[in-house]
Amino acid sequence: MRAPRGRPAERVVHQVASWCLSYPDRAFTERLPLLRDAVDELPATTSGGGLRTFLDHAGAVPPADLQREYVDLFDLSHRQPLYLSYWTDGDTRRRGEVLGRFKERYRASGFLVDTHGELPDHLPLVLEYAAVADPVDGPALLQEYRASLELVRLALHEAGTPYAGVLDDVCATLPGESPTDRAAVHRMAAAGPPREDVGLDSADPRLLPLAGGPGGSGGPA
Repeated sequence: MRAPRGRPAERVVHQVASWCLSYPDRAFTERLPLLRDAVDELPATTSGGGLRTFLDHAGAVPPADLQREYVDLFDLSHRQPLYLSYWTDGDTRRRGEVLGRFKERYRASGFLVDTHGELPDHLPLVLEYAAVADPVDGPALLQEYRASLELVRLALHEAGTPYAGVLDDVCATLPGESPTDRAAVHRMAAAGPPREDVGLDSADPRLLPLAGGPGGSGGPA
């Protein structure tokens, strides 16, 4: 898979990451050689080490084991969900409004995709939007939810899974360094982006997921 002329390498990272973070069905297994070729063709200035590590892992384990790992991480556990607004809004009434804004941005760009029943803030869908639909608003949307991305990344590192490398490479496409811990994520969130509808006061109930689950784990309970 070769990036079209003029397309930034970051869009290739976003597209490959979108596939890697989707459920590893038969189509994903069949696509593995294509994904490896795409990552191998990234320029040296673009981080792809995390994606390579994950793709090596995905190719080395039986598909059923990879599917079980995915379900355990993202479906059965609530500590590293891939729904970006869950980290900021939790299961609140306001989250419905936020999800509606995701859909509005997709429609404005003419982005039509089969969501396979997923919510519009599902990270693989957002990454596909950034990769193939809108190279300006897509990365902007990822940056708006940078704190959510970083919390997923930290949670996956704590889980000791190769999926963490996928998040490493996604975050590396965005401005600034990744924070090293959750306290730094909170400082990042407090610094921006400047939006009226992002409440960052510590008393804001929308930050409860960011504050951590039982035992201060930092992920949704």
